Amino acid sequence: MAPAILRATDKAGTKLPVLGSGKHTYEAIHDWGELPAGIKYGNTHGVVEDSQGRIYVHHTVNATSEIPDSMVVFDEKGKFIKSWGKEFKGGAHGLHIQKEGSTEFLYLCDTKRGIVVKATLDGETVYTIGYPDQSDAYKPGPDGKKPKYSPTNLAIADNGDLYVGDGYGSSYINQYNHKGEYIRTFGGKGKEAGKLDCPHGITIDRRQGTPILTVADRGNARIQRFTLDGKHLDFVDGTKMPCHFYFYKNGDMVVPDLGARVTLMDRNNQVIENLGDDSASDWRKTRTLTRDHFQPGKFVCPHGACFDHKGNVFVVEWVEVGRVTKLRKV
Repeated sequence: MAPAILRATDKAGTKLPVLGSGKHTYEAIHDWGELPAGIKYGNTHGVVEDSQGRIYVHHTVNATSEIPDSMVVFDEKGKFIKSWGKEFKGGAHGLHIQKEGSTEFLYLCDTKRGIVVKATLDGETVYTIGYPDQSDAYKPGPDGKKPKYSPTNLAIADNGDLYVGDGYGSSYINQYNHKGEYIRTFGGKGKEAGKLDCPHGITIDRRQGTPILTVADRGNARIQRFTLDGKHLDFVDGTKMPCHFYFYKNGDMVVPDLGARVTLMDRNNQVIENLGDDSASDWRKTRTLTRDHFQPGKFVCPHGACFDHKGNVFVVEWVEVGRVTKLRKV
């Protein structure tokens, strides 16, 4: 990665760090978005953009926040529009946006309640998927206890099938149809091909024509790829603690890496840049500290990321006070 250079200024007149190089150069605008006084971020876990350019940030809600809403919505300039989702406080995690016909929906994973929710853009619930009782993998053991289930992220295929990663539970992937009806389970805890350890993020990669289910196999420090019926294909190198994925229209893929960097890959899954890399630091300690301990131009714990329609990148981090960074393409 090219060394950060200082150029341009933000609203306060301070220099903005610049990350990357060449066609992949960005100004880092930390703490983007104007939060109302009553909302204080908890861990900022998910971020997406809708077709109107609005940015949705899903966070766990700070203990000191007066307003318990977990979803915050901004316009593309960072002006606060609305908030909702108090029921996701403490469990707000995976966030996916999907256009179905002419209507957009949000799919949310709640790790605390162990559910997946399909909702309108205003937070009205369409349906909820709970514990995968239909799966043999989740039958009670000899002690009568059910395996742990805590869904972290999901992906949606062209036919509407949902793939839910049980990242904080038993490391399976559970597949459902567009109505939320169970189809199959695959994966499970292990290091060998086809097995997973914290399938934290998941997406459908359509860049090569044939859709490929791509999983952030975070506990195994790798990306693993599957067919849509759950058969192992291969591994992708280049990440350490991959959290999730997002694609841009030119084929670039952004991978937030929990270990203090954001990785850009090309359509052939080759690393282009590691942005804001501070992986040599004690980021596990830094993530618990106050905002003044965060170094400009460096990431602490990237957890979610997305491209907007202009090619800018939004990054949200697993830090106790929350942080949203806009990487403005220059």
